[in-house]
Amino acid sequence: PELAFVRMDSMDGLGTALPNLPASARGGKSRKAKKSPPVSAALVPDNNNDSDSDTDPSFDPSSADAGVPISTLTDEEAKKTAIKAMMGSLVGGAGGAAGNSELINALQEKLDGMVGLRSGFLESLPGKIKRRIEKLQEVQEKHDELEEKFREERRALEEKYAKLYAPLYQTRADFVAGRTDVEQPTSTEDDDEEEDDDGDDEAGGGPQGVGIPDFWLVAMKNHELLEEVIKEKDEEVLRYLVDVTSETLNGEDENGFRLLFHFLPNPFFDQAVLTKTYHMMDDDDPILEKSEGTDILWKPGKNVTVKILKKKSKGKGGRAAKPMTKTEPVESFFNFFDPPKVPEDEDDIPDDEEMEELQEALEQDYEIGAVIKEKIIPRAVRWFTGEELEDEDDEDDDDEDDDEDDDD
Repeated sequence: PELAFVRMDSMDGLGTALPNLPASARGGKSRKAKKSPPVSAALVPDNNNDSDSDTDPSFDPSSADAGVPISTLTDEEAKKTAIKAMMGSLVGGAGGAAGNSELINALQEKLDGMVGLRSGFLESLPGKIKRRIEKLQEVQEKHDELEEKFREERRALEEKYAKLYAPLYQTRADFVAGRTDVEQPTSTEDDDEEEDDDGDDEAGGGPQGVGIPDFWLVAMKNHELLEEVIKEKDEEVLRYLVDVTSETLNGEDENGFRLLFHFLPNPFFDQAVLTKTYHMMDDDDPILEKSEGTDILWKPGKNVTVKILKKKSKGKGGRAAKPMTKTEPVESFFNFFDPPKVPEDEDDIPDDEEMEELQEALEQDYEIGAVIKEKIIPRAVRWFTGEELEDEDDEDDDDEDDDEDDDD
């Protein structure tokens, strides 16, 4: 079975579970699969490494050692079989993948190679073509140097603006939680305006004293993906959510980001802050290593991630005994804090169907985190008012128009 490691596109928060399950953090929509590029006839290798000729008519592309790019194969099952065999050998040799950075790196490199050229392909090319490629490699090295400078400057720019955003987010949090308020009009110039200051601004059935009731609940539910995972029982808990923040993990030992959900004291669990952390292999080459969340300390009978089943049982002498109870997991937003686990042992790797379900769960887990970090937190006010939802719909309409134009 295929082992699931998740590779992410850091620029827009999109996730892809290798090898071939694309997904988007934008409302859960998938991106179109990219077609393999056509292979130039001039890049057919010959058996004389030092030859200056561009082609060799005696070259047999059907040979097992021909080095034909795997992207030209038409048998998709052959590709999958090769990938499965490679994954199995890696896991078996390392005694488990989760938390093993070297194994994941090796796996990624081998997967990248599977989509491109077989080993020995470049060495078997005609001499003239090899020299042209060597020149292009020099160009590529210069590009990579510029790209590294770009990444360094981008990181510095992100850190600069994170500090500028921070006081704005704090002001938003203070208004939402009710720690600060707007100044009330003191003159008669607003007498003609209709005011409803005598009305009750408290949240019915929710926490008392908040400035904007249900702010984060409404903001998140206005996003298509989050609306799907927030269930009715979750809403009562999320009414106590007064702030959501994120922080970047950019130390020597860890890369990635952490989401922090700040709650008022509530009747559901004890913690004031729940966290969800995404550990990435490399900040510049974002491969998700693992994710982990807070172990929620639910108060008795308040766990919204399970339902309690009671079964009557007969006691001795026909007398009624105490009912037996058991819990059964249910869908809930708060399952987000208990993310899916990648098997640590080769013997625990599930079959193909279960592995596909695991890949989908890993994808959705990352998508939810990326949506909250990249979309909800920066523009929470606009999500609460519905303005951002309208903008998203306009973007989707533009994308559909572009697709129709491409089809024409």
